[in-house]
Amino acid sequence: MLKNAESEVICVAEFMAKEGREDELLRALHSLLEPTHREEGCIRYELNQAIDNPRAITFIEKFKSKEAFDFHCGTPYIKGFFDEVSPPLVENVTVTLYKEILP
Repeated sequence: MLKNAESEVICVAEFMAKEGREDELLRALHSLLEPTHREEGCIRYELNQAIDNPRAITFIEKFKSKEAFDFHCGTPYIKGFFDEVSPPLVENVTVTLYKEILP
């Protein structure tokens, strides 16, 4: 039987920038790195841009627990991003939560 990580949560947040807005979106997402890294439950928060499509931008995230992830989602900077910043910059977004499969 494969074993899952006990409580950690992996989040893959995939953003497709609106045409010509990828640099603005990258700057906005980059501003989330520092405050998120300071969150007690944050293990990993990594911003990536696709090599073959610069409009495709992805966060790979790892939090100590679902509660830590929920706390992150409720912070003013994350809520403000989704409510105010992203609408003019993001064509679509997909957020998927995972459990890590251990070796």
